[in-house]
Amino acid sequence: MGDVVSQSIEIDAPIETVWDLVMDPHRLGEWVTIHREVSEVPEGQLERGSRFRQEMRLKGVPLKVRWEVSECDRPRRARWRGTAAAGAKARIAYDLSETETGTRFDYENEFELPAGKVGKLAGRAFNAVSGDREAERSLARLKELLENGDR
Repeated sequence: MGDVVSQSIEIDAPIETVWDLVMDPHRLGEWVTIHREVSEVPEGQLERGSRFRQEMRLKGVPLKVRWEVSECDRPRRARWRGTAAAGAKARIAYDLSETETGTRFDYENEFELPAGKVGKLAGRAFNAVSGDREAERSLARLKELLENGDR
């Protein structure tokens, strides 16, 4: 599809606790560094077919994405498909596994930017290097929140 960002982190918290936080769109702002807001979030827990909108900003460039949960196997695996302006696409994968001390959270984001001028502009902000950096920062915030903050 396109560029891929992959990060993993060990979190000293039960797998269900990690799952509940990462699968709650209303809590994205607590750990996702580029998150700005969500809308059209369905009531209750997300499941396959659930959809919502997310607004993000990376290096000053706004991005609005329409997400759909394409796979949901609580509390171990979730897959998301996203579409944005001008044909940009993304796929997100969450894989959680229990460890001796808590949970391993594996995150992957595969994205494809549109062609033409819009794609070139977006490519300045959204690339594997900046994506890796933001994913690493986001997972560090997630770990801090779950280990030291309000779960």
